Formats: sequence, structure tokens, C-alpha cells
Amino acid sequence: MFKIVTFVPVKDAEKVRMAIGDAGAGVLGSYTHASFSTKGVGRFIPGEGAHPTIGEVGQLVEVDEERIEVICQKEKVKDVVAAIRVTHPYEEIPIEIYELVDGNELA
Repeated sequence: MFKIVTFVPVKDAEKVRMAIGDAGAGVLGSYTHASFSTKGVGRFIPGEGAHPTIGEVGQLVEVDEERIEVICQKEKVKDVVAAIRVTHPYEEIPIEIYELVDGNELA
């Protein structure tokens, strides 16, 4: 199993969350589209040559964002990343992917 994390403006979070679930992430037993979100503030300065969705080149931008976390089976990771890339509004999309350890193997 893997955990996929992305950061998205709050106004776009539901659209991205649904795309992630529709692509096959967030399956827990008989449940689908399971995710966890926390709200925070993202900060960045768009550099020369950037085409920011929010803000102006050379200016510090602060955006109310959600961190969306989902679990995902290995065979669905590429589909989920593709779904994030299609629905996410940013030019440079933050995506983190972590391989998870089976707790039963640690006992």
C-alpha cells in the first residue's frame, strides 16, 4: 500500500478529492473515497517564467489550502497521480507518495 498526499486550494479540494477516489484511491474494506484532510496556509513566490494560477510573479502568495491524504494500492498509484494532475489547478502540482509498511510484518 501507498499513501498519496497533495496540497490544493480549499475551493478546489472537493473536486480533487472526488477525482482521487474515482481513480481508485481511498479504498478501505467496503468503503471507497476515504481520505483525510487538514487545512493550512501554503506559501510560495512564483519565479520568472512561471504562470501562477494564484498570485503574481515575484510576489509572496499565501493560499488557504487543504492537505489531502489517501491510501492507495500499488496498481492504482499511476491512475491516481494522473487524476490529480488533470484536476489540480496549480502549474506545479505538489504530490508526495509514501510506501507503507504492513504492521503485521513488524510483530
